[in-house]
Amino acid sequence: MRLKLQQDYCNRNHRATHSSLLFPKGVVLILNIRRLKNFAVLVGCAVLGFALNVNAQDKDSFTPMPLDSGFGRMDVTPPPVPAEQIIKQFAAKESEFQDALNHYTYRRYARVQTLDDGNKVDGEWYEVDDVTFDSTGRRTEKVVFAPGSTLQRVMMSPSDLQDISHGYPFVLTAEDIPQYDVKFIGRQKVDEVDCYVFEVEPKLLEKNKRYFLGRIWVDASDLQIVVTNGRMVPDDTRKGKEDLHPPFMTWRAQVDGHYWFPVYTKGEGILHFSSGNGFIGEEVHIRDTVKYTDYKRFGSTSKIIFGGQTAPDANQPPPPQPPSDPKKKK
Repeated sequence: MRLKLQQDYCNRNHRATHSSLLFPKGVVLILNIRRLKNFAVLVGCAVLGFALNVNAQDKDSFTPMPLDSGFGRMDVTPPPVPAEQIIKQFAAKESEFQDALNHYTYRRYARVQTLDDGNKVDGEWYEVDDVTFDSTGRRTEKVVFAPGSTLQRVMMSPSDLQDISHGYPFVLTAEDIPQYDVKFIGRQKVDEVDCYVFEVEPKLLEKNKRYFLGRIWVDASDLQIVVTNGRMVPDDTRKGKEDLHPPFMTWRAQVDGHYWFPVYTKGEGILHFSSGNGFIGEEVHIRDTVKYTDYKRFGSTSKIIFGGQTAPDANQPPPPQPPSDPKKKK
């Protein structure tokens, strides 16, 4: 998310200097809106698309808010089988899940709010989308409801929409896992679900790509991700051009009896926008919430493979709305 005062200043400066501020052809600036931190993990940033070391990013541009306290004690004893074997197995299950998800339609409710010093909402962006298929069978998103934004201090950007669509419902497939360093840190219960816990960090930050940085909780029996907690990187931290993001947590639940689907995301943090020539810095309290509902199989001929076998056709009714306390999800 970008600070509006900074954007207004940049626009005025651009109009005053005309072509002197035009960027060379092929250079893409990713101007997001928010910056975040989770689990005290440092991360690098990509500036103008160069692949940089992950440890280069400034760590003081946001303050994370507490997201959840419903986790059990961390057991740091080694797993019963090598961690590399668990990683390989859950990545394969995540690939299966991604293929299954590609055959489902669902509705997404996304809300981004700013809060004042008294924690009262003083601006909001809200959108309801149907993730579905067009007449040719191509995946598409259809806006169902989108009232005008009342955000006053910050503004949405393309990468915010990208994070809502693809980053928050993070899937770590066998195809994507070579891009990450994945480290086993222990076992922990999420409600009554026994989970392996892994730290996930991108190896390099490449131009025009978004990556997940944080922790994942993997069901020790199903070997599927059930909770994701972290942030999407990189961020633009240049003074006057910051794109800052809060940390987020996504919960999954079993919807079809086989796979754990994203059902609820919450992100929250105080973003620290720096000052510059012609504008002042500001701290902005951001809260994101996303709900994913009405999962339905698309097409009667679709086959979902689970554990090497074809799952039965599921014409079950849509799942219930996520409860207000997502910690009670199984």
